[in-house]
Amino acid sequence: MYTTNEKNIATVIHLSTLTQYCIPFGNYIFPILIWSSKKEESEFVDFNGKQALNFQLSILLYSLVLLAISIPLLIFTVLQNLPMEQFEYNSHFFREHVFIGNLPVIGIIGIITGALFVLVKFIEIIIIIYAAVKALNGERYNYPLSIPFFK
Repeated sequence: MYTTNEKNIATVIHLSTLTQYCIPFGNYIFPILIWSSKKEESEFVDFNGKQALNFQLSILLYSLVLLAISIPLLIFTVLQNLPMEQFEYNSHFFREHVFIGNLPVIGIIGIITGALFVLVKFIEIIIIIYAAVKALNGERYNYPLSIPFFK
């Protein structure tokens, strides 16, 4: 059984990752500060700190991979639709090659990428809150798809 103080600290570690929406890199700074100051005092706090940081680093890695895939795809899609010999301003040319209906190709890709990003962030928030509730109840929680950077 864990003390109320240990449960509260572990919960705050998980919830501090949500500061990323107010403070840049807050999802790394605050959990690291709390975890590093309290990890020697409690094995439960140490476990939860590692889990929260592993999940945040995993999300960062997955986001970078997504960007590495989507940016070249976006560039390829745009360049594929632009014949270089006619690369001068012509409204008929732009309507014919760059737009699909009334929506530009870039807009379609942007909508898909934006929707995927919003979905990932929404799921991330739900998982963080779920982990915080588990910590508050004194239960251990392993984040899904989390790479164990800290063991």
